[in-house]
Amino acid sequence: MSINIESLAAELNRTLAIYARQTEEKVDVVAEKVASDGVELLKANSPKSPGGGKYAASWDYKKVGKKFIIHNKKHYRLTHLLEKGHAKVNGGRVSARVHIAPVENRVINEFKEELRRGLSE
Repeated sequence: MSINIESLAAELNRTLAIYARQTEEKVDVVAEKVASDGVELLKANSPKSPGGGKYAASWDYKKVGKKFIIHNKKHYRLTHLLEKGHAKVNGGRVSARVHIAPVENRVINEFKEELRRGLSE
């Protein structure tokens, strides 16, 4: 049996387009799941003031283009101050309360593993 080279090229292009679409869908599903998990981890591990936990409760994610961005909706100004520490008004420093970096590292590793698993199916 012989195959026409034009039909072979067309079939390869069709197959690669299907694979690319499936891969893109898988990346999107995994990214959203990992972003959601990251939000839950940040809500659980963020510093909470004695009067509430409004900072911790304000974590959320949003999709911008093809990216999922985890952010603090209401108290975004505090993220850097809490994560890195800051100077006090009357001298001295407030120590850092690192809570974002560990979640970031965990989310990155989880994304890689989930995607590797999903693409090997």
